[in-house]
Amino acid sequence: MICPRCGDDAVDTVTTSPVPGAWDVLQCLNCLYMWRTTEPDRRSRREAYPPAFRLTRADIDNAPEVPVVPPLAMG
Repeated sequence: MICPRCGDDAVDTVTTSPVPGAWDVLQCLNCLYMWRTTEPDRRSRREAYPPAFRLTRADIDNAPEVPVVPPLAMG
């Protein structure tokens, strides 16, 4: 399995459907992209992923800033 966004093969299974074989959620350990195995090809296959949104290792290394995930709102 390779990441649709960056093409890296360091992909991990984050979670699996409670219904066996229904879907998995995968995450690239390189660019952190996440997708479900039931996503359409344009989100789950490198060959079909939009070229304008693909990343290279250099893109990731030279990114000016990685956005911070805000804390959860409690209440």
